[in-house]
Amino acid sequence: MGSPNQPPDQGQPGFFGDQPTSGRQPGDYGQQPGGYGQQPGGYGQPGGYPQPGGYPQPGYQGMPTWTGGTGYPARQTNGLAVAALVCGIAQIFFLGPLVGIPAIILGHIARSRIRQTGEQGEGMALAGLILGYVGLVLTVIVAIVAIAVTTSVTVNRQ
Repeated sequence: MGSPNQPPDQGQPGFFGDQPTSGRQPGDYGQQPGGYGQQPGGYGQPGGYPQPGGYPQPGYQGMPTWTGGTGYPARQTNGLAVAALVCGIAQIFFLGPLVGIPAIILGHIARSRIRQTGEQGEGMALAGLILGYVGLVLTVIVAIVAIAVTTSVTVNRQ
């Protein structure tokens, strides 16, 4: 053998210029042994049924195919309902009654508009209302407790 950059010897079996060891000639692209040729019993290649016309035809016997969707027009979600829910959630984490009161107001307006227009978002508006009222009640309770604690501390100091 020569160096890796030199072509292989012509006399060694299995290299270029020699007869292939499989008995096939170069350029022989016939049936591969062990492939999907004729199976025992005379069956052809595995696969599905042939399509008429050479191409897959849409539909079944002239029936139109389903193109997706439900067939109902998509209803829009009310923006005030989304705003009420966002304010209701934000009052828990951030500013308390400063966004709790707008959650209540936006929730009531959104519910009345949803009844008129038939838009989606009834649940979001209701959730915004509930969160707004719960946050407002908790703020009032915390304020009453804070006033009671400060007055009891002040009375005990005297």
